[in-house]
Amino acid sequence: MEQIKLPAKKGFLYRIGKHPLFIPYHRLFILISVINLIIFIQALTSWNWFDENGVALDKISQVILANFALGILIRQQYVINILFKIATSVPKSWPLSIRRICGKIYHFGGIHSGSTTMGTLWYLIFVGALYYHYINVFPDVTVSVIILTNIILVLLITIIVMALPKVRAKYHNQFELTHRLGGWMVLILFWVQMFLFESQATPHYSVLESTTFWTLVVLTFSVVLPWLRLKKVHINIERPSNHVALTSFNYGVTPFAGSSTALSTNPLLEWHSFANVPSPDKEGFRLTISRAGDWTGKFISDKPSHIWVKGIPTAGVGNVDKLFNKVIWVATGSGIGPCLPHLLLNETPSVLVWATRNPEKTYGDDLVNEIKNVQPHAVIWDTDANGKPDLVALAYQNYIAHEAEAIICISNQKLTKKVVHNMESRGIPAYGAIWDS
Repeated sequence: MEQIKLPAKKGFLYRIGKHPLFIPYHRLFILISVINLIIFIQALTSWNWFDENGVALDKISQVILANFALGILIRQQYVINILFKIATSVPKSWPLSIRRICGKIYHFGGIHSGSTTMGTLWYLIFVGALYYHYINVFPDVTVSVIILTNIILVLLITIIVMALPKVRAKYHNQFELTHRLGGWMVLILFWVQMFLFESQATPHYSVLESTTFWTLVVLTFSVVLPWLRLKKVHINIERPSNHVALTSFNYGVTPFAGSSTALSTNPLLEWHSFANVPSPDKEGFRLTISRAGDWTGKFISDKPSHIWVKGIPTAGVGNVDKLFNKVIWVATGSGIGPCLPHLLLNETPSVLVWATRNPEKTYGDDLVNEIKNVQPHAVIWDTDANGKPDLVALAYQNYIAHEAEAIICISNQKLTKKVVHNMESRGIPAYGAIWDS
């Protein structure tokens, strides 16, 4: 292929808008923060913070619950699938400027992190207001309420701190534990806290009339729902090399292309999501798992006969290919996994750029030949033989040569950000996973 030089980046103001600091994820976080700031400013001027009946406490608790409800529900599997379904239903005949915006749907995590962070800040305000009422002999505040409220605050702050990008990357297993077990504990304690407050409220007041009660019912159902589909299933594993496990399932579920399944060997402690690879002419599906940490390393070495699964197949970033007439898939190593279902189905014309260690030796001849059969123009770069390629240049060259509309990158965090930012700063629609909380 003829070498095509990368064009200059767009103007300064355009590049500012495409900077990683201002990706849609962060914009959504900022939007949620601004909305909460407006509510706080209004509260300072219109709420009676020193009302003996605890009116301010009531209003603060409503804001807290609204934030956490939004943060939790936006992560619910069914909600995620609906969001992707709506966003990717936009006709390909619509202007590219609209479709490229719809493709950023996977940044919804900014709502999750923004709402839960703001909910925690409001809870801190709630604790301060509660102490004021307690010190001023407010009759409805008991020692048990104070202790419970402080426990919840400590848990919330711990969850937020462990979700900070640098902390999460360094202590990923601890992040998972605090996010899951800490989150469950907070939800349980919210129930206890509500009943403590309701028991001290006006006599003959029915808890069924409480907005808090019904909100907690919805949130609890949302959290429990995936666990209602928890099951231990048989798994077949082929290991073409010590670096990769090609797994296959057939337990009555045929997931859609672009979805992922969560796996676990210990359901209460950790879960790992992998892209589903349904075959167009076969039942069941496959996963491509590469050695990328303690869990995957042990999985590949031990080759378990059964594994835990829960919930439903959930949409991921790869689904945005439905918005475009042609895309360039850029993958490294086992990043080929999320690309495979789209390549095999070929619903959206595409060209693959895949950089990996000796592909046949690492992933097996069968898988590589399967890819070559559906991707005659694929660029498969052997990093053992040719060294690491300039994926930004390769992506752009194929984008121009094949007249594509967008680039989708499935790689590690650093390389994904590099490819996406370099394309976006030149006005080219580009998409790749984001490592959020």
